[in-house]
Amino acid sequence: MIDIDIARRLRDAGLAWEPADGDWFVVDNELLRQEPFMLSSMVIERGISRHGQSVFRFNGTTEWALDSVEQYEAVWIPREGQLRDALGDAFRELRRETTVDGEVYVVQLDGSRQPAEADGPDSQREVRAPSAEDAYAGALLVLLTHS
Repeated sequence: MIDIDIARRLRDAGLAWEPADGDWFVVDNELLRQEPFMLSSMVIERGISRHGQSVFRFNGTTEWALDSVEQYEAVWIPREGQLRDALGDAFRELRRETTVDGEVYVVQLDGSRQPAEADGPDSQREVRAPSAEDAYAGALLVLLTHS
């Protein structure tokens, strides 16, 4: 699971979230920031508040005294496949490399979708991270902030 700070940066860079069953999120406040929740129609379902805002309703949650949380209070924590899908055509490959310090995951982006300072249409950009999810998230941040 990617870090909430990276998820927040992805949101702020424009990654749109249409909540669906199976999505992970955290409530972005000091008490709940470290507790991920999963949307599920049986436990946490999507709804609309009296004011027309999207909310997540907690059904029978005994560990937290939560009735509902408005969507803007939540930070989506996209899964590996969701991050890869969000990269779209800019994604070239994911590979694992062994280094002196251990394994690293490398996402290679299509150079034609990169900023003007890239070295031409065949250039490529690589993002390295300790996990595949982190590499996808980093590559998506690059794509969203440099497009």
